[in-house]
Amino acid sequence: MATAPKHDVFQAVADPTRRRLLKLLAQNDRALHELTDHFDMTRTAISKHLQILSEANLVSGRKSGRNKIYHLHPEPLKEVKEWIAYYEKFWENKINMLKHYVEKDESDN
Repeated sequence: MATAPKHDVFQAVADPTRRRLLKLLAQNDRALHELTDHFDMTRTAISKHLQILSEANLVSGRKSGRNKIYHLHPEPLKEVKEWIAYYEKFWENKINMLKHYVEKDESDN
Protein backbone atom coordinates (compact mmCIF):
# COMPACT_ATOMS: atom_id res chain seq x y z
CA MET A 1 0.00 0.00 0.00
CA ALA A 2 1.49 3.34 -1.06
CA THR A 3 1.64 6.06 1.55
CA ALA A 4 0.66 9.63 0.85
CA PRO A 5 3.54 12.09 0.55
CA LYS A 6 4.27 14.21 3.62
CA HIS A 7 4.06 17.36 1.50
CA ASP A 8 1.87 17.94 -1.53
CA VAL A 9 2.78 20.06 -4.52
CA PHE A 10 0.86 23.08 -3.19
CA GLN A 11 2.75 23.03 0.11
CA ALA A 12 6.00 22.60 -1.78
CA VAL A 13 5.52 25.61 -4.06
CA ALA A 14 4.09 27.83 -1.31
CA ASP A 15 7.58 28.86 -0.21
CA PRO A 16 9.53 31.39 -2.32
CA THR A 17 12.85 29.62 -1.68
CA ARG A 18 11.45 26.36 -3.02
CA ARG A 19 10.03 28.16 -6.07
CA ARG A 20 13.50 29.58 -6.76
CA LEU A 21 15.01 26.11 -6.39
CA LEU A 22 12.52 24.75 -8.92
CA LYS A 23 13.37 27.55 -11.32
CA LEU A 24 17.10 26.82 -11.03
CA LEU A 25 16.53 23.11 -11.56
CA ALA A 26 14.33 23.84 -14.58
CA GLN A 27 17.44 25.27 -16.24
CA ASN A 28 19.58 22.20 -15.56
CA ASP A 29 20.44 19.58 -12.96
CA ARG A 30 22.60 20.95 -10.15
CA ALA A 31 24.64 19.79 -7.21
CA LEU A 32 23.71 20.94 -3.72
CA HIS A 33 26.68 23.33 -3.52
CA GLU A 34 25.64 24.93 -6.84
CA LEU A 35 22.14 25.52 -5.50
CA THR A 36 23.42 26.87 -2.19
CA ASP A 37 25.49 29.50 -4.01
CA HIS A 38 22.24 31.19 -5.12
CA PHE A 39 20.90 31.69 -1.58
CA ASP A 40 21.91 33.46 1.58
CA MET A 41 21.35 30.40 3.75
CA THR A 42 23.15 27.27 4.84
CA ARG A 43 23.43 24.01 2.94
CA THR A 44 21.37 22.42 5.72
CA ALA A 45 18.52 24.88 5.11
CA ILE A 46 18.64 24.29 1.35
CA SER A 47 18.71 20.53 1.97
CA LYS A 48 15.54 20.81 4.05
CA HIS A 49 13.82 22.69 1.23
CA LEU A 50 14.98 20.05 -1.26
CA GLN A 51 13.63 17.34 1.04
CA ILE A 52 10.18 18.94 0.95
CA LEU A 53 10.37 19.21 -2.84
CA SER A 54 11.43 15.57 -2.97
CA GLU A 55 8.51 14.49 -0.75
CA ALA A 56 6.19 16.26 -3.20
CA ASN A 57 7.85 14.30 -6.04
CA LEU A 58 9.08 17.51 -7.66
CA VAL A 59 12.81 16.74 -7.42
CA SER A 60 15.06 13.77 -6.99
CA GLY A 61 18.69 13.53 -6.03
CA ARG A 62 21.34 11.05 -7.15
CA LYS A 63 24.84 10.54 -5.88
CA SER A 64 27.68 11.45 -8.23
CA GLY A 65 30.95 10.96 -6.43
CA ARG A 66 30.90 13.16 -3.36
CA ASN A 67 28.06 15.30 -4.72
CA LYS A 68 24.34 14.86 -4.82
CA ILE A 69 22.87 16.05 -8.11
CA TYR A 70 19.26 17.25 -8.07
CA HIS A 71 16.87 16.86 -10.99
CA LEU A 72 13.46 18.49 -11.54
CA HIS A 73 10.34 16.39 -12.11
CA PRO A 74 7.81 18.97 -13.33
CA GLU A 75 4.86 16.59 -13.81
CA PRO A 76 3.27 17.28 -10.39
CA LEU A 77 3.14 20.99 -11.28
CA LYS A 78 0.35 20.10 -13.71
CA GLU A 79 -1.98 19.96 -10.70
CA VAL A 80 -1.09 23.56 -9.83
CA LYS A 81 -1.54 24.62 -13.46
CA GLU A 82 -5.02 23.07 -13.58
CA TRP A 83 -6.01 24.74 -10.31
CA ILE A 84 -4.81 28.13 -11.58
CA ALA A 85 -6.56 27.61 -14.94
CA TYR A 86 -9.88 27.17 -13.14
CA TYR A 87 -9.49 30.49 -11.34
CA GLU A 88 -8.30 32.25 -14.50
CA LYS A 89 -11.61 31.25 -16.13
CA PHE A 90 -13.50 32.26 -13.01
CA TRP A 91 -12.00 35.79 -13.00
CA GLU A 92 -12.28 36.12 -16.77
CA ASN A 93 -16.02 35.42 -16.46
CA LYS A 94 -16.37 37.96 -13.65
CA ILE A 95 -14.52 40.62 -15.64
CA ASN A 96 -16.64 39.93 -18.73
CA MET A 97 -19.80 40.24 -16.66
CA LEU A 98 -18.58 43.55 -15.22
CA LYS A 99 -17.66 44.81 -18.70
CA HIS A 100 -21.11 43.86 -20.00
CA TYR A 101 -22.78 45.59 -17.04
CA VAL A 102 -20.73 48.79 -17.49
CA GLU A 103 -21.28 48.90 -21.24
CA LYS A 104 -25.01 48.30 -20.80
CA ASP A 105 -25.21 51.06 -18.21
CA GLU A 106 -23.36 53.47 -20.53
CA SER A 107 -25.71 52.70 -23.43
CA ASP A 108 -28.75 53.35 -21.20
CA ASN A 109 -27.52 56.90 -20.46
